[in-house]
Amino acid sequence: MKLDFSIIFKKQILLLLLKSYGWTIGITAMALFLGIIIGTILAIFMVLPKTNPINKVLNGVSNLYLAVIRGTPTLVQLMIIYFVIFADVIFFNRELSPYFVAAIGFGINSGAYVAEIMRAGILSVDKGQMEAGRAVGLSYTSTMFHVILPQSAKNILPPLGNEAIVLVKETSVALIIGVSEFFTAIKGIVNTTYNVITPYLFAAAVYFVTVYAMTIILKLLERRLHKGDRR
Repeated sequence: MKLDFSIIFKKQILLLLLKSYGWTIGITAMALFLGIIIGTILAIFMVLPKTNPINKVLNGVSNLYLAVIRGTPTLVQLMIIYFVIFADVIFFNRELSPYFVAAIGFGINSGAYVAEIMRAGILSVDKGQMEAGRAVGLSYTSTMFHVILPQSAKNILPPLGNEAIVLVKETSVALIIGVSEFFTAIKGIVNTTYNVITPYLFAAAVYFVTVYAMTIILKLLERRLHKGDRR
């Protein structure tokens, strides 16, 4: 089977691919945003001093969340969220969009991995910073958000960027709940044209360019964060 990029660069096909690519990036962005929120909360619960029963419960719940999410496949989680948890949910007299559900599902999954990233970043900051914050009258929460987390950003950013890259490629799993993201559109072209090599090579090129662009952006952000270290 020979290469034939003319099947890709037809107007209707290009519009379909652009739309589906937009969904891929959109779902990734929403999932990462939700994952960062969930992961930050879980990480804070995990590093709480176990001085009272409430902290111990929060720590246990966080560890259970991580164990369940990391111990089950993303595909299974997505199917449970869509076909069980949100099966009969109506929002403004309409069923929830599978794209919205996919973003929630990937966000819940990502939160477990982001939690470990955030926890490691928090623990990388010298313990004296927390003590200094408390000494000047800041609460534990204020010290965490205004002192510890900003300082941990340099250590958090690289693995967080890797999580974003993984999410971009993982969105293809959303096909199982009817989400027409980029790779789903590519498979549709393969099934329609019976040309396997051209659409898949094009998909590989698009994913490569996307990941490479994200890598460059991350490196620029890292350089900016590390500027103060050279002084």
